[in-house]
Amino acid sequence: MSSIIQKIEQEQLKQDVTPFNVGDTVKVHTRVVEGGKERVQIFAGIVLAKSGTSVNAAFTVRKISYGEGVERVFPIHSPRISKIEVTSKGKVRRAKLHYLRGRVGKRALLVKAAN
Repeated sequence: MSSIIQKIEQEQLKQDVTPFNVGDTVKVHTRVVEGGKERVQIFAGIVLAKSGTSVNAAFTVRKISYGEGVERVFPIHSPRISKIEVTSKGKVRRAKLHYLRGRVGKRALLVKAAN
């Protein structure tokens, strides 16, 4: 029984996922359908957390928009995501960066660049 489920899950996995880690600044290109038209919308921010495995893998991206923090959780293997672009690598010592939520302004975006 479980082999059938694993087989179906393997078919759902994306093969061309860009490798990225927590602390990286990324641009997530998502497909948005409005009416009959489809367009690509970019959500750029810092990866706060990664969770789940296999088909259930997801990651949280946070950005500051008009002085307000906006977080969005994306499933990695979703067909709605056309691509993930890593703009800069971050060097962090945590698996989850929830402490960035308490920060305001430029401090909320500061993650050391990896050398």
